[in-house]
Amino acid sequence: MIEIGLPFSDPLADGPTIQQSSTAALKNGMTTEVLFNQLATIRETVSIPLIIMGYFNPMLQYGVEDFCKKCQEIGIDGLIIPDLPVDVYHEEYQAIFEKYDLINVLLITPQTSDERIRYIDSVSNGFIYMVSSASTTGAQSGFGNEQTAYFERIAKMDLKNPQVIGFGISNNETFTQATQYAKGAIIGSAFVKHVTKNGVDTLGDFTKSILH
Repeated sequence: MIEIGLPFSDPLADGPTIQQSSTAALKNGMTTEVLFNQLATIRETVSIPLIIMGYFNPMLQYGVEDFCKKCQEIGIDGLIIPDLPVDVYHEEYQAIFEKYDLINVLLITPQTSDERIRYIDSVSNGFIYMVSSASTTGAQSGFGNEQTAYFERIAKMDLKNPQVIGFGISNNETFTQATQYAKGAIIGSAFVKHVTKNGVDTLGDFTKSILH
């Protein structure tokens, strides 16, 4: 699937690479409306799942129901909103998301209690974004014993929603480690670095380097 970033001026969960790409996009005039216009005909050529990742402030400003309705019109499958707490989502917004057939991808971290993880699992209807460590997004060379123990702990919980691991996936080693314990891996910073350095024409090579 493809995660499409909606840039925000204060991306709390993101490391330097995504922060810089967000700043560049905002300087180039990116707004919620511009993004929706760019995506208006994407379903004419793209059939795989599409997820918008962004922060809640721009969605609030746009109007949560209007935002969700627009996502449905375009063909967006779900949203990742790191700063929308699960209880606020559950009590105030879940009905709206479901009305427009959008999954809300909620995040868990090594510090999230088992009780809260089970609560997140109970209100989720797609997959759970499993943050690999208590840090911001960004590439790292490999996962240590602490992270592996966390991956194993979550796998043993036998949650109803599949987990996909993000933060620190940048090469074949980290991808292989992550997918040993989860259904998939999310790659952001390494992707942005590759595009910045090489452009989009060699993305096939980047994908191959992750998988092989």
